[in-house]
Amino acid sequence: MDSQDYSLLDCGDGAKLERFGEIVLQRPAPQCLWARRDPQAWQSARACYLRSSEGGGEWQERAPLPQEWWIDCAGLRLRLSATGFGHIGVFPEQFPFWDYLRAECGSGEPGPRVLNLFAYTGGASIAAAQGGARVTHCDGSKGIVQWASQNAAANGYADRETASASGGRIRWIIDDAGRFVARELRRKRQYEGIILDPPSFGRGPKGQVWKLERDLQAHLSQLVRLISETPRFLLVSAHTPGVDPLSLQNLLEASFVAAARASSLERGHLACGSMTIRETEGGRQLPSGTWAIWSRSGALPKAPSLREPA
Repeated sequence: MDSQDYSLLDCGDGAKLERFGEIVLQRPAPQCLWARRDPQAWQSARACYLRSSEGGGEWQERAPLPQEWWIDCAGLRLRLSATGFGHIGVFPEQFPFWDYLRAECGSGEPGPRVLNLFAYTGGASIAAAQGGARVTHCDGSKGIVQWASQNAAANGYADRETASASGGRIRWIIDDAGRFVARELRRKRQYEGIILDPPSFGRGPKGQVWKLERDLQAHLSQLVRLISETPRFLLVSAHTPGVDPLSLQNLLEASFVAAARASSLERGHLACGSMTIRETEGGRQLPSGTWAIWSRSGALPKAPSLREPA
C-alpha cells in the first residue's frame, strides 16, 4: 500500500494513533482489545476524538487543528478536516480498492460506466475516473458531495465536462441512494461497475432512514438489476460490527438470485475479505471492516492478508 502521507503509528486499548501528513490524531477503535505497543508515542497526538455515551463526540486538542489540510495518499490528493463525527475525510482501509479500480476500469475500451453510492469524499470515484471510467457519484449530503468535488478538482477533474487523458469523467448526484437507484431503473440505465460503502445507519436528504442490517439485501437486489450485459464488478464494503466477510458475500450472492440475474452470477467470481491497516513499525494489522465482490474477470483487490505467509 503506497500511503505516502499516511501512517498507522500504533493501536491498542480501544484506540488508534494515525499520522495524516504532519497531523497526528488519536481516534476510537473499539476492536483494538490488545495493549498499545509504544505508549509514549501517543503523546504526539495533536488531538484526540472522544465519543459520548449519548452519541456523537468531540475533539480534545492539545494544539489547534487547522480547519483543513491536504495529503497525498494512494495516488490521490485529498482535503482533510476534523468533523464532529470523528471522521476526517478519508478511510485508509479503502486504499487497496483504489488501485483495483484504476486497473479494472482501465482494461478494455471504452471506459466503463461506474456507479458509486454512499460515495463520501470521492476517493473511489476519482480512482475509477483515473482508470478511464465515466463515474456517477451519489451521496445524500450536499456538503460531502461538495467536499468530493473539491478533491476531484485537485486531481484534475474540475467539473463534469472535464475529462482526463484517460477519458474518465465524474457526474455529481446529491440524493438518497435508494431513490436514485429506483429512478435509474425506471430510466433503464445500466452500469458496468458498481461500488458501495454503506453506513451502518444514516438519513437521506429528505429524512429517509437507512439501516444496513435491514436494508442492504433489498438494496443490493435492486443494484444487481442495473448491471449491464458487459459487466465488470460489483464491490461492496461495510464497517458495521457483526457483519463479517462471508455475510457480505452471501448477501451479494442472494441478491443476484433475487433479481433473477443468476446467469450473470455464474459468469463471474465471488470473493470476500477483511479490510485491514498495517502498523508502520510494529507490523500488526488493525481490522477495519469487510468487503465482498462479484467480478467478471476474477481480478480482486490486493488487500493485506490478515496473516503473513508461512
